[in-house]
Amino acid sequence: MLRALLHTLDNISEWSGKVISFLIYLIMLVVLWEIIARTFFRAPTIWAHELSTFLFGSIAILAGAYVLRHGAHVNVDIISVRLSLRMRAIVDIVTFTLFFLFCGALIWMGAQLFWDSLMLLERTQSSWAPPIYPIKLMVPLGGSLLMLQGLAKFIRDFVTAITGMESI
Repeated sequence: MLRALLHTLDNISEWSGKVISFLIYLIMLVVLWEIIARTFFRAPTIWAHELSTFLFGSIAILAGAYVLRHGAHVNVDIISVRLSLRMRAIVDIVTFTLFFLFCGALIWMGAQLFWDSLMLLERTQSSWAPPIYPIKLMVPLGGSLLMLQGLAKFIRDFVTAITGMESI
């Protein structure tokens, strides 16, 4: 049952990361359009910069779970590489308290910011004036995805701390 739970959490991160990665192609198309419009037609757009910023921010917040799944977050390995596998797992368990607080804050505060923005039908101040609330929704969504993958890592670290062996 534990393996099935971890497999499901990993699959959520894997699937979401791969779907989110396609937004990079959309950013490339938007920036390419802006370059062509500005260079060849002397008609720069207002929307391209804002849209590419929205897309990049969405990628950055939503990809956190995928990055955690693959152990690609920046680490300070000066101390941890000298520790045994079991001790590294114990340190990770202790520091996950901060991780879960961080994720909880992202979810809680992000949801409040999203809700306030939605209630106001908040828009940017540019002449394009796209709505901001869909982008603000990415914060609690990304925090939730990160929390789920963090839970999987926490469970693996817990098993490693008990057994001293690489877990599931």
